[in-house]
Amino acid sequence: MSGPKKRGAASGGARGQGRNSSRAAGAKSGRSGAPGRGRGGAPRSGSAGAGPAFGGSGAQRGDRSRTNRKAPEQRGLGGTQVEGRHAVRELLLAGTRKAKEILIAEGMDRADILDDIVELAQDLRVPVREVSKKKLDGVSRTEASQGVVAVADPIKERPLEELCETQNGMAPFLVAVDGVTDPGNLGAIIRTAECAGVSGMVLPKHRAVHVTPTVTKAAAGAVEHVPMALVGGLPRAIEEMQRAGVWVLGLDMGGDVSIHEVALGAEPACLVMGAEGAGLSRLVRERCDQVVSIPLAGQLSSLNVSTAAALAIYEVVRRRGSEARAEGPAGAAGGR
Repeated sequence: MSGPKKRGAASGGARGQGRNSSRAAGAKSGRSGAPGRGRGGAPRSGSAGAGPAFGGSGAQRGDRSRTNRKAPEQRGLGGTQVEGRHAVRELLLAGTRKAKEILIAEGMDRADILDDIVELAQDLRVPVREVSKKKLDGVSRTEASQGVVAVADPIKERPLEELCETQNGMAPFLVAVDGVTDPGNLGAIIRTAECAGVSGMVLPKHRAVHVTPTVTKAAAGAVEHVPMALVGGLPRAIEEMQRAGVWVLGLDMGGDVSIHEVALGAEPACLVMGAEGAGLSRLVRERCDQVVSIPLAGQLSSLNVSTAAALAIYEVVRRRGSEARAEGPAGAAGGR
């Protein structure tokens, strides 16, 4: 890329210059069957974060800590407490897991969505209790529960190998997160992923946020529809996806090529988002088939990670779809 203003940015907090795209794009040409393994290379100077460029604080900001009550340790994906009107209604509509109880604050104006929640709960024989606003605030783990909290079974984990399989004739498009710790960011990414038709999410077990109440609220019900795998280590999970024929793209400000220029066929693909501030970790970056960036033309050096995810996810969907259309009916089954 040329020009003083064309910086590449995605999931890191420092500036990085994109390389000439010809070498990276050339690695994609002439592929047949499983993609080749052109690595993204070692991290450059400046690829690590220089600060919290995404508005994330590192810790699970947004899930309120109580001085008189310690939050229970979360195991697995979580999701047992759902807060917010849209998230609770979608929990009941989706039917992917059991809702155990719903708490509604007393004295609230009965908006249509609240009536929907009560009616759905009655149909499903889920207990509904009206409690004081003070009691509901005491139970809530977010800053704004909108007067509705539900207790449910945890979200069921899916095996990674299952997410890598073709479903209903469509090649999988997965999104993985590398150390995203802000629950608001993760919830927004899951919501975008669901709207774009992403077939699965990959979350690491350690040093990353899982499905907290803030995540469920920010996702507005998307956690009920996007299958999720919880993996011990993302570098090893990337290798497992590659063995299954999944082409892995890392999104980082120091990427070799702009995401608008990368060649994408209709084969299985995974987009890896880096952490707030730090971007992709070294081991994850080295294992990606290709590292791409989002070019920036303004004065700021990075985008919020959830904003970068939204841009990148839809660009991958668009490019995979255009490739499938160009290939004709034989390739159309792999596009989303």
